[in-house]
Amino acid sequence: MTSKITSFDSKHTQMVHDAQLDYYGKRLATASSDREVRIFEVNGNQEPKLVCAPLKNHDGPVWQVSWAHPKFGMLLASCSYDGSVCVWKEQQANQWAPVYKDKSSNSASITSIEWAPHTLGLMLAAACSDGTVTVYTHGDDQQWYSSKFAAHQGGCNSVSWGPDSPTGSLLKQGVQGPVRQLVTGGCDNQVKVWRCDHTGQWSCLSDGFQDGHKDWVRDVAWAPSLGLLSSTIASCSEDKSVAIWAEDEATGQWKKSKEIPFKHKVWKVSWSPMGNVLAVSQGDNKVSLWKESVDGVWQSLSTMQDDEAEN
Repeated sequence: MTSKITSFDSKHTQMVHDAQLDYYGKRLATASSDREVRIFEVNGNQEPKLVCAPLKNHDGPVWQVSWAHPKFGMLLASCSYDGSVCVWKEQQANQWAPVYKDKSSNSASITSIEWAPHTLGLMLAAACSDGTVTVYTHGDDQQWYSSKFAAHQGGCNSVSWGPDSPTGSLLKQGVQGPVRQLVTGGCDNQVKVWRCDHTGQWSCLSDGFQDGHKDWVRDVAWAPSLGLLSSTIASCSEDKSVAIWAEDEATGQWKKSKEIPFKHKVWKVSWSPMGNVLAVSQGDNKVSLWKESVDGVWQSLSTMQDDEAEN
């Protein structure tokens, strides 16, 4: 039995900027310029069903949403052009309420958010158009704490958490503690990797990846590695390219292992849960899927297009 790729009416009145499935793939959250977040129930090939009233707590377009791991309960984060980050919680079945909101970015747009791996605790990273990244941590006292660091000149467009296990840890002897690491992309055309030490300070491990992009980096995505020998990052840019970066286990240095050219600007990249398939969202309304072969060649699996966008 095959499933059919279909579109559905999200009920948003303006452009939809993001759509994210939860951990189990049973719920879909959407973010829109109409300042609302909507939550749908996903059930097989049936059309997703809106299950609650729109979530309204932003005063500008909502750029992105992110689901927390279910071990923390049903939590959803959203970020907005109005400079705010909001954490929502399902208090009762299909009844959501904001449980935390931060608007300390001095009206700069919050461009990207993502929850950390659940083994690190309840942590959320947010990228901002003022070039900073804020990391929010939920403490044992049930309070939220934040730390901020400067990441990119001109603005930070995207943030993605790295695996919580060091590269190659599954094959190394001894106990390997969890690692707090991020990758960011910015308006300075750079991709940067960050790591947090035991004091809570974030430092850049690789400033601007050599032979990087020639225009704004719009999105970055760190592939799940599960402690294997390799660690991989994908980045995409307005220079009409996607770059695949690989970490050298011995030196910890990153190098570009593949550059995929496109005919249009590239807006988003996203890895499959196993980290072996990369989805790429292009400026011509197409989405392409890519996979690395056993001999290291990246090949296009398929291309999908938004038919309605053509009309």
